Amino acid sequence: MTWEGGTFGDRGQCVLAPNANMMTLDGTNTWVLREPGARRSVVIDPGPPDPSHLAAIEAVAGEVGTVLLTHHHADHSEAAKDFASRWRCGVRALDPEYRLGAEGLADGDVVEVDGLEVRVVGTPGHTADSLSFLVPAERAVLTGDTVLGRGTTVVAHPDGELGAYLDSLDRLHALAEAHEVAAIWPGHGPVIPDALAALDYYISHRGQRLDQVRAALAVLSAQPVTEDDLPRQVVEIVYQDVDPILWGAAELSVRAQLAYLTR
Repeated sequence: MTWEGGTFGDRGQCVLAPNANMMTLDGTNTWVLREPGARRSVVIDPGPPDPSHLAAIEAVAGEVGTVLLTHHHADHSEAAKDFASRWRCGVRALDPEYRLGAEGLADGDVVEVDGLEVRVVGTPGHTADSLSFLVPAERAVLTGDTVLGRGTTVVAHPDGELGAYLDSLDRLHALAEAHEVAAIWPGHGPVIPDALAALDYYISHRGQRLDQVRAALAVLSAQPVTEDDLPRQVVEIVYQDVDPILWGAAELSVRAQLAYLTR
């Protein structure tokens, strides 16, 4: 499936960054949100400091009222402060290190810019500072790396934590069940029109992976495996269906799974 970004609903524009690789899929999705007819926009995750990408954001954003970050990973946040400085606006994030200006972000906050309402939903797990942004007027939630448009995400141990991630999936699932969310606008990959089905899959997939890790641990318990080697040994058993190029990332998730199972 080819993904190039585009316009979604009456308020969403996705500008795809030219940083495609095995981890970022087609590239990082920068989201520009604006209330119809409004002067200013909200830019979410300006992404890498690529001049062509920043110019593409500006071409659709018009005047920028604020910049929001879903989390601190560089492919989402690296350009944020310089980009916001050009518009003399702030960068709002959960982690103070990534903010520009005095305003941060926390679960339950509501960001309003020229009639646009964005509600902050705390969704830690992929990273400790991961946030999602609900746009009630579109019944859409911007999930950063918590839910991807294709495949599944990495719980980036030790910053990420699996118990928190599972709770975050449950929270998003509850929003979808309550019909507050219909679509997912992710940080990588295409828009997901059926949020509930995607979250059902994510929750089921995590449960299956945990069962596979338990089974792998049972096999490895009869072998002389050191604590340092255990995560990679589990990866080689559980993630046989994953390209070995991604086993380094898979090992981060396994370490998170092991921490979860031994807590």
